[in-house]
Amino acid sequence: MIPAKTLMVQGTASSVGKSLLVAALCRYFYHKGLRVAPFKSQNMSNNSFVTSEGLEMGRAQVMQAQACGIEPQVDMNPILLKCESDRRLQVVALGKAEVSMEGRDYYDYSPRLKPVIRGALDRLRAKYDLVILEGAGSPAEVNLQSRDLANMFAAQEADAPVLLVGDIDRGGVFASLIGTLDLLPPDQRARVKGLVINKFRGDLGILKPGLSFIEQRSNLPVLGVLPYLFDLNVAEEDAVVLEDKRTFSSPAPLRVAVLKFPRISNFDEFQPLKKEKNFQLDWIDRPGQIGDADLVILPGTKSTVADLAWLRERGFEMPLRQRAEEGLSLLGICGGYQMLGQSIEDPDEVESTQKRVTGLGLLPVVTRFEKNKITSQIGGRTQNSGFFPEARGFKSYEIHCGRVERSAPARPLFALLTRNGQTVSETEGAALGSVAGTLQHGLFENQDLRQALLDALGKSRGLFLQAEVQSDEADFDRLAEMVRRHLDVKFLDRLVGME
Repeated sequence: MIPAKTLMVQGTASSVGKSLLVAALCRYFYHKGLRVAPFKSQNMSNNSFVTSEGLEMGRAQVMQAQACGIEPQVDMNPILLKCESDRRLQVVALGKAEVSMEGRDYYDYSPRLKPVIRGALDRLRAKYDLVILEGAGSPAEVNLQSRDLANMFAAQEADAPVLLVGDIDRGGVFASLIGTLDLLPPDQRARVKGLVINKFRGDLGILKPGLSFIEQRSNLPVLGVLPYLFDLNVAEEDAVVLEDKRTFSSPAPLRVAVLKFPRISNFDEFQPLKKEKNFQLDWIDRPGQIGDADLVILPGTKSTVADLAWLRERGFEMPLRQRAEEGLSLLGICGGYQMLGQSIEDPDEVESTQKRVTGLGLLPVVTRFEKNKITSQIGGRTQNSGFFPEARGFKSYEIHCGRVERSAPARPLFALLTRNGQTVSETEGAALGSVAGTLQHGLFENQDLRQALLDALGKSRGLFLQAEVQSDEADFDRLAEMVRRHLDVKFLDRLVGME
């Protein structure tokens, strides 16, 4: 069997739009009738997802798989690095947490992961017509090139032509494109077949002299200039987007404030609230920003104890306590749920060096960290706890090492009915008055749960609001149309053998 053709997108830096361009190309070639799959050999992100087999992978490749019209599988992202602190990371290989280590030790460890990457890539190429690879950061990080797993190593293993993308919105795009090319060794530079400028706003005529310059200077074609799509609702992966004030929603009947923890994880799960016209979603990092929020959410985090300390240092503890006393809604998810409890115990120092930390005491739950990570897809229903007033079904996923034990007078938030496809009978989460917590991620992707939230929050305001039906399909089609309109598609077709 002839292995699939390949094409790779690399960037001049992080957050230049590689993930969205890969999704756009996936959708474009999917429309042309090819069986397409995404691939990112090594991803560094705390936004992750659990597959139907209970395996963990990067959220961006899940989104790209959806653009291809296929189910996500862990071969699409064989290595996932999750930052536990500024200097420590967890290595997830083929969907399972393998080891935690200091970042400086990873580059001695990483060569043993090359066979894992090769195997995953080979399996994908045996199943599909085209595999579109995504790089990480920049291929020109000269201090990392000898240990590279994410950029030119993957391109060479896949024998992939490379498109190099630069972000004009942040400035310096000509220098970043030319500088990146100049820092690549000759054999790696030869893999780059075309340049793409991303996130452009303004008069293209003003840009044309610059395009001519970089084509002459690089001897490579500029395949196109992609526009900045302000209202695109596809979930982002890189937490740098939370620094952009344009991520704040427009005014809406109900306001949701989410704490922007330094080590936040799975922040993409709030994208459905951002899409929903009935919610204004604001990311906050100061207590004064809580204001008139109808709901405050403590999200997931890769370092619960460290971010709980940040919460206290920032002065959030007393406003959150006051909120609970006043009967105003407060929700914790995963690490945020654990913070709401009485204590966090970590006798084996799984997550931090502190063996016991006092929580906020707003829910009668105790968290105990264990070495084995739970990664599960869940099917469940609400428990009429008061926080969600009606029984509604949902799908979600779990990614956690902390085991949470609930005690009276809290009531369970959810009944869990299936775990990784197997029938179970469990209760999960806790609700006491206006405060609730859960280990479940992805809840707001369920229209029924968004409706339940609208019902609960709207009742106090005398509002009767209807949750919207949401789908990413129109956004994926819009990305494909962007490729057709703004890139040299004949050149792209030739690169993948579609002449």
